[in-house]
Amino acid sequence: MLSGDSARALASHWIHAWNSHDLDEIMSHYGDDVVLVSPVVAEILGDPSGALNGKPALRAYFKKGLDVYPNLRFELIDVMWGVSSVILYYTNQRGAKTGEFMEIDSQGKVVRVVANYNG
Repeated sequence: MLSGDSARALASHWIHAWNSHDLDEIMSHYGDDVVLVSPVVAEILGDPSGALNGKPALRAYFKKGLDVYPNLRFELIDVMWGVSSVILYYTNQRGAKTGEFMEIDSQGKVVRVVANYNG
């Protein structure tokens, strides 16, 4: 079961990794069989499922995002946690808000992400 301290530590490290644009650090949070579901994925890849499967696909997608948005920066608003999940609620460099639901495995790796945006 996740604790508030472990959820906040994950959120802090995740935000720091993204703000550093360190792809290896970003990827260190994810399990090999991670699944990401996002309307942005659906739009960019033209796949209505909006799903990416596996760490290599996720890495390529994140690299593209870092390349396209060199000023990408996140600011954590809040973190919520459950038995084996967290929700990171944050803003990006444009002020748009995102809520990411992340399932965490027994090794502390993110194995499923469902991203939600406000516009």
